[in-house]
Amino acid sequence: MKIGFNLLLWTGHVTEDTYPTIEKLKAAGYDGVEIPIFDVSNPDHFKGIGQFLKDSGLEATAVTVLPDEAHNAISADAANRQGAIDHLKRVLECAHNAGVQTLCGPYYQVLGQFTGAFPTEAELAGAAEVHRAIAPIAQDAGVKCAIEALNRFEAHLLNTMAQASAYVQRVDHPNFGTMYDTFHANIEEKDPLGAIDTVFASGKLNHVHISENDRGTPGRGHIDIPAAIRRLKGLGYDGWMTIEAFGSALPDLAAATRVWRDFFPSPDQVYLEGIQLIRQSWADA
Repeated sequence: MKIGFNLLLWTGHVTEDTYPTIEKLKAAGYDGVEIPIFDVSNPDHFKGIGQFLKDSGLEATAVTVLPDEAHNAISADAANRQGAIDHLKRVLECAHNAGVQTLCGPYYQVLGQFTGAFPTEAELAGAAEVHRAIAPIAQDAGVKCAIEALNRFEAHLLNTMAQASAYVQRVDHPNFGTMYDTFHANIEEKDPLGAIDTVFASGKLNHVHISENDRGTPGRGHIDIPAAIRRLKGLGYDGWMTIEAFGSALPDLAAATRVWRDFFPSPDQVYLEGIQLIRQSWADA
């Protein structure tokens, strides 16, 4: 098991200004960081990030989204679906340059954009067309895909582990899987722990996010994170457990994820207490 921390708590675009924060995470005992890949205008920029992480003895995963309707995998417009493919190719170039192992996120629709209806067969088919195109490219780049089901207030295509697992089967590529997020499961699953069994049975659980019910410090909310970790370990999961917390540093992301107040006194509390919770829970499992 490896413990990571999602850098979206501080930035949506990693630069040298972020390196001191990454060094603090290394000092706290983290195995790696989760890099936001939103700005894909300069893939070479990510080579420097990859070298810094390598020199620091850290590994990397990454998170991305689809930025707008012109790059929307569930769009009815074929040109927009092609835009999603083109965008994700650039994302994967950036990820490869940074040495990323797994690319997670809801890269099937524009975050917070809704049709007002249930997901349609056309939307699912269109998204699968996009992901079948990029899955082998990701594989060649050494990057596993971990598509993320979000809660109903952020996305409509995939909300549950059952939906995500069925979607992975639809795409049907060995490099394309999904992930489990304690925050989203807390909202959408009737049985959040049972949902772990559902996605694990799919054979495509490629990533895990540890996130508290209020997006704050793990262990200071009401989600039974230790129980989730016990279930994951008991089933044989031995991959990344990456902490995801959000604050006010990124106004656009805060608005998209409905963050309207501070959930912790400082980021230090989140990453210091969070890693201890994961370590102890894993040891006790």
